[in-house]
Amino acid sequence: MASMRDIKRRKTGVQSTQQITKAMKLVSTVKLQRAKARAEQIKNYTVLMYDTIVSIMSRSGYLDHPLMKPNTSDKKAVVLITSNRGLAGGYNSNIIKLVTQSGWSTDETVVFAIGRKGREGVRRKGYEVVYDNPDMIEEPVYADAKELADELLSRYQAGEIGEIYLAYTIFKNTVVHVPKLQKLLPLGQDSTPTESVSGSEDEETILPDAGKESAKRALMTYEPNEDEALSAIIPKYITNLIYGALIEAVASENGARMQAMDSATDNAEKMITGLELQYNRARQGAITQELTEIIGGAEALG
Repeated sequence: MASMRDIKRRKTGVQSTQQITKAMKLVSTVKLQRAKARAEQIKNYTVLMYDTIVSIMSRSGYLDHPLMKPNTSDKKAVVLITSNRGLAGGYNSNIIKLVTQSGWSTDETVVFAIGRKGREGVRRKGYEVVYDNPDMIEEPVYADAKELADELLSRYQAGEIGEIYLAYTIFKNTVVHVPKLQKLLPLGQDSTPTESVSGSEDEETILPDAGKESAKRALMTYEPNEDEALSAIIPKYITNLIYGALIEAVASENGARMQAMDSATDNAEKMITGLELQYNRARQGAITQELTEIIGGAEALG
């Protein structure tokens, strides 16, 4: 059995850890309130933006536009959005698994890392990180999202990458955060819309099959022409989806960290209670032993 000194030392250590987890929980709670408000404001816009672009593509037929058709590259680019810090439960590991367990080989995948944890996680698995900007996730701004979108589109048009994906965590509510891998380019009739904005959390809105409904719907027309329209729309589409993903990722990170720190604080409280019980038992045992020795000594003298 551990001595009273060891038990007391361990209890002091656990109490110090509990104070840290309490402080981190409070900080995450405050950050979550602000991030949650931003995520809820932008969520409907980003969902409708994606659904609108998919709807346009499904009604456009064949488009001979460099951003709307596959190029010669077989490289897949993944924008991986994680946090710069840990202590957030499974938040980072869950989103990293979307990439590492996607079935894509390391040779055909390049990663655009937003967040240190994602960068470190995929590098350990052998993936190539061609873009790294951990500061972007600290305070997401539209200009940073546009810079990343321009970099992606430049590489896509140059034939360096053939597909663009976005890996991030959807913020459903304070306790529910869903990792998601979303295809951004090339868009075609095989793309499907995102979740419904007005429906339940598990509901999805699926457009009618393009082949079956093509005769019932007029093709999309463009003014002045499709090249000019798509060249203006697609960069804004990519930028807005990246920006929306950054905002949702920040909210999800703080929600996950708040839950993790709350659980850690509760576990520390349970450990402290158990250590207090051990300490009392050890103290009682020491007192009993001391009394036994005194009584034994008195009897020997008598």
